[in-house]
Amino acid sequence: MTQPLDTSRVSVRKRRLRYTGRTFSLVTETVSFDGSATADLDIIRHPGAVVTVPMIDNRSVLLIKQYRHAVGGLIWELPAGTLEAGEAPLAAARRELIEETGYASDQWESLGALTPVPGYSDEQQHLFVARALTPAVQNLDPDEHLTVHIMELSAALAMIDDGRIHDGKTVAALLRLDRRRRPAIET
Repeated sequence: MTQPLDTSRVSVRKRRLRYTGRTFSLVTETVSFDGSATADLDIIRHPGAVVTVPMIDNRSVLLIKQYRHAVGGLIWELPAGTLEAGEAPLAAARRELIEETGYASDQWESLGALTPVPGYSDEQQHLFVARALTPAVQNLDPDEHLTVHIMELSAALAMIDDGRIHDGKTVAALLRLDRRRRPAIET
């Protein structure tokens, strides 16, 4: 059995910027793990993102069905978006909820954060629940093509189980919300 890595002995020997895009950068880092062994690792540097579960009432949520070119079609998602430079996660969540759904909220609760792909990205996604929604003006970005749907939370959870909802951030946020709402099960 191998010993755990002493992370104090991990160091970056060289960093090369490969690409800078609208929302992320790609770097290659030459990493030394113990002072001698090295590896070149490609890493996506991302400013972070927010994901919101908009609750219409105690049983209903808003979901969006959005075209995602990278996966070649429409998928079910929760409203989400990338943090702007210096923007706090809650401020981004408020902005994205209005932009994507046409609803605003003054009742927010954190569901924590997650790291979606730690093997090659430093992105952190901050998860929130928004309650007491009020109408606002939807303001989609030019690349956003989506429709807003209201459904029972139980229906959304069933869509996770049968594979119709397969977006990782959406699955994680809905399951975290559901777990919080249910009483703890003793084992």
